[in-house]
Amino acid sequence: MPAEPPSQAARSLGIVQAGAAILQEAAAPFDLPREATEAARVLHLLATTLDRFAAVHNFRSGLGLSAPQLGVLRTAIATRAGDCERHALLNPRITARSAETDEEYEGCLSCYDVRGLVVRPLILHVEHQDLDGHYTVTALPHGIARLAAHEIDHLRGIIYTDRMRPDIRPIRVRQYRSAR
Repeated sequence: MPAEPPSQAARSLGIVQAGAAILQEAAAPFDLPREATEAARVLHLLATTLDRFAAVHNFRSGLGLSAPQLGVLRTAIATRAGDCERHALLNPRITARSAETDEEYEGCLSCYDVRGLVVRPLILHVEHQDLDGHYTVTALPHGIARLAAHEIDHLRGIIYTDRMRPDIRPIRVRQYRSAR
């Protein structure tokens, strides 16, 4: 168990915390392949920050991070579920979502001390680009779909609490853990 609250650990790794104006702004897409070097730098920053955070906190359901959460107002996200399933997406755009949804608790590295119930589709199809500018559509299943939807929301200036039903309020981590 860490000595500091998770939100402080996130802050110490350079993760922007809730209330910062950048988290309410829409991010700018990369012009690929022209900005490939900058895009690669941002993807590396996302991946290494996720790795550093995962080294000090155990996440059963996975982790995700968007460039705006690191103070970079560009359209890049990274997700990881366990040690093997990782996605780094440039200029991601949801092109299709399943009609089937579920409502699960989400957390956020930008407001990690609380959790909230959010409805998300079980499957997403996300169009994204590689560094050469080529487009691909990737089908993302349940847990990764939730992570990607959460991070893509960040690129549009939306935080998960904005997606919660009006009659639901976030709960403290301690309360969330005791309810599971």
